Amino acid sequence: MKAADKHYKIINCNTGYTIYYCTLSCDLSADSIKAELEKIKIQVAVKNNILFDTLYWDEIKEEIEEEEPN
Repeated sequence: MKAADKHYKIINCNTGYTIYYCTLSCDLSADSIKAELEKIKIQVAVKNNILFDTLYWDEIKEEIEEEEPN
């Protein structure tokens, strides 16, 4: 069974707002994921005229709701 792709958001630490969402393949290594996220951070900073150091990324973890028994 193939694991699900990982979802990330890029956040402006000055405002706390999420300004970009992305999805990366679960087939990538941890180092490759970090490298891709850094590239995306640079692109988002340039596009939005924001200092690179004011952005950070965070993985979006999906919460699984458990059904209550009847």
